[in-house]
Amino acid sequence: MNWWYKNLLVWRKSIELSSKIYKITTGFPKEEIYWITNQIRRCSVSIPSNIAEWYWRNWEGEYKQFLWISRWSSNELETQLIIANNIWYLDNDSLEEILKLLSEIQKILYTLINKTNKYEKK
Repeated sequence: MNWWYKNLLVWRKSIELSSKIYKITTGFPKEEIYWITNQIRRCSVSIPSNIAEWYWRNWEGEYKQFLWISRWSSNELETQLIIANNIWYLDNDSLEEILKLLSEIQKILYTLINKTNKYEKK
């Protein structure tokens, strides 16, 4: 099946982000696998997953909630990446690269949320 959410720029960028997160976190200490590594990975996967869920909920009136969950997960991820950088698990160049991509995703999500607000007011 070809679901239209796969054509969304925000979904594709989120998949790219999550893939980069998995690659970067493989270098984190093994004792962190159930702590910050797991949390960072879960947040990164939550972003495209909730965009996909939004597709299915679009007709039920609760669709905007999934865009917000993606946005909130992106905020959590940003915080966790900064912490990982502060404790030397993530170098400055990697942090900058990931935060740039994350910022693009956050802007697109914000725009989508605003568009759904305008649509609902009609």
